[in-house]
Amino acid sequence: MVQATPFLLVLFLALGAHSVSTENVPSGCSLTGCWVNDLGSNMTITTMNVNGDFTVIYHTTVSATTNKIEESPLQGSQHLPNPLSQPTFGFTIHWSFSESITVFTGQCFVDKDGKEVLKTMWLLRSHADKLRNNWNAT
Repeated sequence: MVQATPFLLVLFLALGAHSVSTENVPSGCSLTGCWVNDLGSNMTITTMNVNGDFTVIYHTTVSATTNKIEESPLQGSQHLPNPLSQPTFGFTIHWSFSESITVFTGQCFVDKDGKEVLKTMWLLRSHADKLRNNWNAT
């Protein structure tokens, strides 16, 4: 468990501290499209239901663990009814190769050059084997 925590912290610091760019996204700020962070980790949101909910696979390229990196399921929701402005969103990643889950919340912005950027904050919850170890699990 101790080995997985540094890996996830490195990954999430990279996601939270850097901008995330898009490719092939329609005009405006829409979460639909391919999102790639500065380290090459990515997700592609192809469809979103009428409530703004989506389910995709997250591909991370960062690892500080001896566990083999695996694709991980991601479930999210975009605030509606105005998805083409600068919407807020949230998503959860259930890491397939470690005993942890991460939640992200953020907003999609369009910068002065017309580039879409996701800005996020996140919480990582690692497995605690005992109640007394809860203090350092989030």
